[in-house]
Amino acid sequence: MKPAELVLRDVHLPAAPAWWPLAPGWWVLAGALALLALFLLVSLWRRRHRRRQWERWFDQAGKGLAPAAQVAAMSELLRRAARRVEPRADRLQGQDWLVFLDGGTTTAFSQGDGQLLLDGGYRLRVDADAVARLHGLARTRFLQLMMAGRR
Repeated sequence: MKPAELVLRDVHLPAAPAWWPLAPGWWVLAGALALLALFLLVSLWRRRHRRRQWERWFDQAGKGLAPAAQVAAMSELLRRAARRVEPRADRLQGQDWLVFLDGGTTTAFSQGDGQLLLDGGYRLRVDADAVARLHGLARTRFLQLMMAGRR
């Protein structure tokens, strides 16, 4: 063959790779993202389940008891929850205990309906409306303490 008879062609590039099937690195990334999403969903479910459990626990504690016994039950649960945040908090007495329950953000315990915790569990007669107001206040603080002291 003579050099003039050779047909020269330009360089041919291969076709671009298809997007499917994915490269192994993309499968690893997808699996890691799926595991992360599963972990977050399980964590969220556990948190909600635990919170509902604590709500039921608090609501059932004094159910069917006299108002004074309900106050005593709420006080006991608050002290247990406080111990999760501060190990010596359950030993606080009087105004110091109420100030601790205020948490520095409110005065609902030290100057409001929460004062019933000081002696409400020892009274012969306790106003049922005051106990109902205290229940809402104490339940909220109980849940805050339990969430803050999560272990």
